[in-house]
This record gives sequence, C-alpha cells and structure tokens, in this order.
Amino acid sequence: MTKLKKNQSNSIQDNNSPWEFWAPILMTIALYSGIRHFVAEARYIPSGSMLPSLQIQDRILIEKLTLSRRPPKRGEIVVFRSPFSFDPVLSNNNNSPSFLQCTIVNFPLVSFLTRLRHPACDAYIKRVVAVSGDKVVVNSLGEVLINNSKTYEPYVSKLCIMPNSNIGACKELRVEVPSHHVLVLGDNRQNSWDGRFWPGGAFLPEKEIIGRAVWRFWPFNRVGLLHQ
Repeated sequence: MTKLKKNQSNSIQDNNSPWEFWAPILMTIALYSGIRHFVAEARYIPSGSMLPSLQIQDRILIEKLTLSRRPPKRGEIVVFRSPFSFDPVLSNNNNSPSFLQCTIVNFPLVSFLTRLRHPACDAYIKRVVAVSGDKVVVNSLGEVLINNSKTYEPYVSKLCIMPNSNIGACKELRVEVPSHHVLVLGDNRQNSWDGRFWPGGAFLPEKEIIGRAVWRFWPFNRVGLLHQ
C-alpha cells in the first residue's frame, strides 16, 4: 500500500512538471505564428487613405496563399511592408530594425507597446493600379490612365481637387512599371501617402507584399467580401 501511494505521488509530480504547463502554450503560439505567417492574418485600418472602400478601424482578413502562386492583379487591395523598410532613401535614413524586432512588436500580445514600434515594422494597405510593363499616367486629379486609356475605378470617389498641380496630394506621375513591381495608390486620392510620394521611387516590389485584403469582418453591419 505504501509503495502504491509513492508511485502515485511521483506520477502527480511528473504531471505538474513545467513542460506540462508550457507545452500547450508554446504549441498554440507556434501554430498561430505559422498560420499568421503563411496562410492568413487579421489587420485593422488605422487611417483614411482607403476611404470610402475601407473605413478607419475596420477589421479585415489578409490571405497569403494566392499571391504566393501568382503576381498581383490590377484592382486588388494588398497589404505590404512599410516603405521605411524597402525604400532606399527612407531605410537608409531611419536605422531599420531587425526582422526579430519587428516580429516581436507585431505580435498581438505586445503590439500595444507602441513606444517599441519603428515605422519600418508597420504594414500599409493600398490598391494595385498597375502591374509590370504598364505605362501609367496619374493625372492631377488622381485618375489613372494605362496605355492612354482611363482606368475604370468605381471604388474611387475622393479625387484630388487641385488641378494642374505637382504639389500636395495631387502630384502627377508618368512611369512604366518595372518587372516584379507594382504601382499602388490609396482609394482616397486626395489624402494617401503612396507611390506618388515615396522618395526612393514609385514602385512596390512584389516580394514586399504580405497578402491580399479579401474580407471585412468588423463592424458587423459591413461584413463581407472586399471589392477587387
């Protein structure tokens, strides 16, 4: 009887080992990180650069599998790494943080520590308006012409109001998109920091794209697929 009690005591001690506590937590974090890195993740909209398509504080789902198999298409809404991480002018002037630092500050459990954030760790959301090989003109109103044909953009209602100007939000652009790059603009053409203004160049490298914004899940009264 005494021996049986002793074995039971040892079993209880084994079950209360640190590994029994931490293993499920670590496995959960690993699974979440894997899904977030390779499959999909949730994001929120912090600014009005995509109005009226996306409102401030909207919650959206970013899926990552599609663009791992093909390049982006015109009209798709994409989330990408901050220009402070890939723009040669911005990255050279801002002491870019390490990949590990950005991973830590973007993890939900610590993302509230904004004092640790660096602009190179942020993500941006814009719409693809032109792809590799396109000859593009963005006029003074913010309208897009590809190969001299005006692009149909029913999602754009906030055009620039400063005609024939190269300053402010209505900067004109005449470019040809290089290979493995895209041109992205905000739907709110009068208030969006996008390819028109990046000091190192207008183009977003495809490798910097995190994924496509496909679904709005908050607020409930506007839940649904995002228009592409």
